Amino acid sequence: MRRWTTLLLRLLLGLMPWACALWGTAAHAQALESALSPGKLAAPHVKWEDECGACHVRFDRAGQDRLCADCHKDVGRDIRQRTGYHGRLPAQACRSCHTDHRGRDARIIALDPKRFDHAQTDYALRGRHAQVPCASCHLPKRQYREAPADCAGCHRKDDPHKGALGAACGDCHGESDWKSGRFDHATTAFSLTGQHAQARCADCHHTPGDYKGTPRACIACHRKDDDGPSGHHGRFGDKCASCHSTRAWKPAEFQHDTDTRFALRGRHRTAACTDCHTASLKARVPSECHGCHQQDDKHKGSLGSDCAACHSERSWKERSRFDHDKTLFPLLGEHLAARCEACHKTPQFKEVSRECVACHRSDDRHAGTLGEDCGTCHRESDWKNTSGRFEHDRTRFRLRRSHAAPLACSACHADAKSLRGTPLACASCHARHDRHEGQLGRQCGECHDDGSWKVAGFNHSRTRFALVGRHAAVACKGCHETPRFKDVRSDCGSCHRRDDAHRGTLGTRCDSCHNARAWALWSFDHGKRTRWPLTGGHGRTACDACHRVPAPAGRDAAALSTACVACHRKDDTHEGTFGASCERCHATDHWKRLTSLGARP
Repeated sequence: MRRWTTLLLRLLLGLMPWACALWGTAAHAQALESALSPGKLAAPHVKWEDECGACHVRFDRAGQDRLCADCHKDVGRDIRQRTGYHGRLPAQACRSCHTDHRGRDARIIALDPKRFDHAQTDYALRGRHAQVPCASCHLPKRQYREAPADCAGCHRKDDPHKGALGAACGDCHGESDWKSGRFDHATTAFSLTGQHAQARCADCHHTPGDYKGTPRACIACHRKDDDGPSGHHGRFGDKCASCHSTRAWKPAEFQHDTDTRFALRGRHRTAACTDCHTASLKARVPSECHGCHQQDDKHKGSLGSDCAACHSERSWKERSRFDHDKTLFPLLGEHLAARCEACHKTPQFKEVSRECVACHRSDDRHAGTLGEDCGTCHRESDWKNTSGRFEHDRTRFRLRRSHAAPLACSACHADAKSLRGTPLACASCHARHDRHEGQLGRQCGECHDDGSWKVAGFNHSRTRFALVGRHAAVACKGCHETPRFKDVRSDCGSCHRRDDAHRGTLGTRCDSCHNARAWALWSFDHGKRTRWPLTGGHGRTACDACHRVPAPAGRDAAALSTACVACHRKDDTHEGTFGASCERCHATDHWKRLTSLGARP
C-alpha cells in the first residue's frame, strides 16, 4: 500500500507544473502538495510543513540526503570527514533511520540505549564509564553530540584541586577508578628519587588539591628531623641537600675532604658536625688546631698555637711526634717511649735539666755512691742494661750485639744466688717489652734478634696473609694499628670499608671482584658466577642500579628477583595487564625494541 502511495505521490508531483499552469498560481501547487502529504511532520520540522522542497527533490531520492546534510551541518561534516557516529556508519539513506510525517509527537531518532555501540562515536566508553547511565552525561533537551568530551565537563564537582591543575584530569586519573592516580612526578620540577618515591602524597601535599603550592625546599618537610635530638636546630640553614640525600636522611653524605679545604683525618672523621660548627655553616670555622682545642692545651699557650707539631689527628693524647732531636737533648732508646710529663713536670719545657739524675734519681739503686754520671754504665735503651766486665761468653748464654752492651747483672739476675738458674728464654727478661701482650707466644727470636728489639724486616708470607701486589708497599701501621697483630682480620672489608663505593650492597668479600695489584682493577663475570648473565643493555648497567640494599652477613650481595618487572615496573606502560614476563615481547638490548613475538599483530 505504501509503495502505491509513493508512486501516486511522484506522479502528482510530476504533474504539478502543468497543474500550476492550468490553475495559474503557486498557491494552488502548495495546496496540492499539502493535500498529498502522507502525514503531519514531527515537532522539530513543523516550520517546513508547507515547504516540501525543503526536504524533497522531485524524482531524485538521493537528493533528500543532500538536503538533510545541508540543514544538519554538523552531521554532514561527520559524514564527509568519516568522524563521529554518522561518519562511521555504512553509507545509507537518512530515512532508513529517521522517518517523519508520523505526527507532531513522533520521535525522529529511534535509539535503543541498551543496544547502542558507543565505540562508534568519538568517545569510547572504557572502565567505569561503561557502567554510567546515559542521562549522567547526555542532559535533557540537549543533542547527544553536545555531551562534553573532557573530564572536567562531568567531573568538575569531583575535582578536589578546584581547577588548580587544569582540566586534563586524564594526566593523573584513569577511567577504571577516579581515586587511583597515575601521575608521573618526574614531569614536575621535583622528581621523586630514593626514599621520596616511597612517600605518600599527603606526606608532602598537606592541603588537598593545592599541589602546585607545595614548597620544594627540604626543610618544608624535614623540619622535624632538623629540630630532633640529632638535628641542627636551624643552625646550618635550610639547604639540607648539601649534606643529606634522598637515599636516606641518615647518615649525611657531605664529603668534607673534597668539598672543603679541611680534610677530616683520624678522630676528626668521627667528630660531630656541631663540635666544630657551633654557629651557622656560613660562619667561618678556624682551620688551625688551637681554634678548637684551646681548652685541651695543657701547656697554657706556652708552646704557641701549632698543636700539630706534637699532636696527631688520630688521638689528642697520642704520643708526641715532636722532633726532639732538634733540641739539645736528642731522644734515644727508651727515652723515645717516655711521656712528655715524665721529664717535663711543668709546661716550661726548657727549664728541664739534661742530666740523667734529674729524672732517674729514684732509679739509682746505688744511692749516689757511684756519682751522678749514670751514662757510664747505663744507656738509653734500658736503664737496667749496664756494661759489666764479666765474660759472659763462658756461659751457655753468650752476650752478643745488644746483649753485649754494658748491661747490669740485675737486669737478668735477681740476686747472686740465682745466676746459674736464670732461664734462657727471651721472654724471661723481655716480657715487659712484649707489646703484643702474649699474642705471638714466647718465642721472640722468631721475629726479633739480639741486634735490636725492633724488627728490621718480617717475612709476612709466613702468616696466613701473604703480602702481594699493593699490599707489599703498605706500612705495617696501615693495617696493624696496635702491636696486637692477630687482632687484625684478614677480610678486605676490615681495611677497605671506606673504599667500598657499593656501601655494603655487594658484601665484604671484596676479592670477589678486586685484586691486590690495584683497587681500581676489578673483574667479575656475571654470566659465569651468577645465574643471571648480563646481555644487551644490562651489560652497561652500573652494579648499584640493581643492587641497592645492604648484603646479608656472609653473602656477596642480597638475593634479587630475576623477574623483569622487579626493576622495570616504572617502564611497564601496560600497567601490569600483560603480566610480569616482559621478556616475551621485549629484548635486553633496548626496552622499546620488541621481539618477533611482541611485534605479532
